Amino acid sequence: MLPLDMKLNAFQKTAVATVIATIVLIFIGGLVRASGAGMGCPDWPRCFGMWIPPTSLSELPSQFDASQFNVVKTWTEYINRLAGVTIGILIIITFVRSFSYRKTTPSVFYSSALALFLVLFQGWLGGQVVRTGLSEFIITLHMILALILVLSLLYATFKASENHIIINVDDSGRKKLLLALSIILVLSVFQIFLGTQVREGIDVLKNAEHVIPRTQWIAQAGEVFETHRTFSWLFVFSSIYLFYTMKKARVEGQLKKVGDWVIALIVIQLLVGIGLYYLDMPRVLQIIHLVSFTVFMCVQFLMLLMLGLKNKTQEIDA
Repeated sequence: MLPLDMKLNAFQKTAVATVIATIVLIFIGGLVRASGAGMGCPDWPRCFGMWIPPTSLSELPSQFDASQFNVVKTWTEYINRLAGVTIGILIIITFVRSFSYRKTTPSVFYSSALALFLVLFQGWLGGQVVRTGLSEFIITLHMILALILVLSLLYATFKASENHIIINVDDSGRKKLLLALSIILVLSVFQIFLGTQVREGIDVLKNAEHVIPRTQWIAQAGEVFETHRTFSWLFVFSSIYLFYTMKKARVEGQLKKVGDWVIALIVIQLLVGIGLYYLDMPRVLQIIHLVSFTVFMCVQFLMLLMLGLKNKTQEIDA
């Protein structure tokens, strides 16, 4: 979290914009998946053999089956691809601007390079999603790598700005906070694994030849979903522990704001999860679940990075 009055340099502006844009892209990807628009464009890299897809059946090239075309799904997927290209351009700019940190803060340069590699690999992987007809495994890999991509960008942004971040917590409080966050992080990784298993199982159900009613999807997900739901409650206890630890350590300022967001996002995830279960997995909650969890991972990662800093009582000019 950067001070509101901090003057950003060119790299920081680009990096922050890219982090936000990547989260927006994850939102669009969730929209594509929830709306079933993944095959809105049946080919790659073009869409129905065109760089700008058709808007009506009369514009559809003759070599494509008219049953494949749905204007809403086609343009939803096409916008997703355009957003991906935009992110790619932003990451290239971020990487180029990271050269100024190559000697002073090499971690900024290398994490930016990792982001560039990941976005290029993601572009290739997006093509594989289409060519494999929406393989559940490749879709899951695509989403996990998107999360790693945004975390690498966040790390680069943080390392380029850490001199402006104020931390003041004693060693005892720091250790307890690190313990609380470590527990939350382990739970998060485990929940990602379980969540992808649930999502893949539901994809199989909804893509089956004879699709069962939506109200039965969760019941058919089996023990994996039950485990996923049970472990969600552990987040509640971990958030209570984090809140208690922050209060006892008298955490203030930027660190407290980030910690409060960690707790708030755990509550949001729990409420969304309850909604998904009792409201038969509405699409809007699926998207909120994905995006809020992405932001949650970013915020707890940011808090871990902040706790790794030495104590400061005043801002240091860059």
